[in-house]
Amino acid sequence: MSLTVALAVLAGLVLAAVVAHGAWSARRALPRLPDAPAPGRQEPTLGPQVNSTTLVELPAALAPRAGARLDALVDAIVPLSLEQPASGEAVLAHWPATRRALTKPYAIEGLGLASGQWETPVAGERYTELQAGVLMANRNGALNEIEYSEFVHKVQAFADALGAMPDFPDMLDVVARARELDAFASPLDAQLVVHLRAKGASWSVGYIQQCAHRRGFVAGAVAGRLVLPGLQEGEPPVLVLGYDPQAALADNPAEAAVRDITLSLDVPQTPAAVEPFPLWHRTATELAAEMDADMIDDAGQVLRLQAFPAIGAELGALYEALQSRDLAAGSVAARRLFS
Repeated sequence: MSLTVALAVLAGLVLAAVVAHGAWSARRALPRLPDAPAPGRQEPTLGPQVNSTTLVELPAALAPRAGARLDALVDAIVPLSLEQPASGEAVLAHWPATRRALTKPYAIEGLGLASGQWETPVAGERYTELQAGVLMANRNGALNEIEYSEFVHKVQAFADALGAMPDFPDMLDVVARARELDAFASPLDAQLVVHLRAKGASWSVGYIQQCAHRRGFVAGAVAGRLVLPGLQEGEPPVLVLGYDPQAALADNPAEAAVRDITLSLDVPQTPAAVEPFPLWHRTATELAAEMDADMIDDAGQVLRLQAFPAIGAELGALYEALQSRDLAAGSVAARRLFS
């Protein structure tokens, strides 16, 4: 073979290698797509129900506290005396247009003549007593004088229209209790977040959904949000997986490249009985392995496995502190306080 022919062959091989590498690089740059369903098998889709093949199993949760929604642990409660039982229709006819005093929700309940239970008034029932209550603290801070004054004004108008006699607690006492409750709750408001960042190829929206669905996640109420539902309808999710909502809303989500997702746990909102921290840890670790991702903290540092035992110990102390005030994580009162 002449030198000229040898050089031509070598040049051809180099060119083929360059083309092959370019094609490989271009393919590697594309977002990872979900696995295609096997023939004869329908791939489960995200919906309101957790598929029977879900890999995550939650232990039984504690039953919610029975009785009225209003709770003296977190609400400033105002008795509304009635001269005679009031019908649900009459109560509803004078119902306030809004049940919020700036950043604090308030509620009105009636003691049912037939049921003997405190409940949100309904037509067809008669009520021997009424009460109103405003939340003393939430994630917006403690109830202040302006919010309490607005609450008093709205409840007084309701009481006047119905012919009820309210007995308002002293403002200074209520505000002091609210500040004390907020001072207790603020240090215990823990929300755990881990970021999963792709090491190599990015992910398509379908790939993220497929990996999450295998662990029991379903579509959330907003784009770019998947949730692991609580055990009971109406309960907050146990875990939330979030990613870029613009990718979720893209015309072709399969081509939208995502490189970061977050997995979060709202600790006070979730009962300790479902073991949310081990579940959060295990889910993050499994997703990182399956999706070829690093686990990153809020400071942008790679999270090492050695960090998790210390986090778990801190959460144990947090659960005990909440329980000491009869505000166990995941209880109705705790969910309202940390809302």
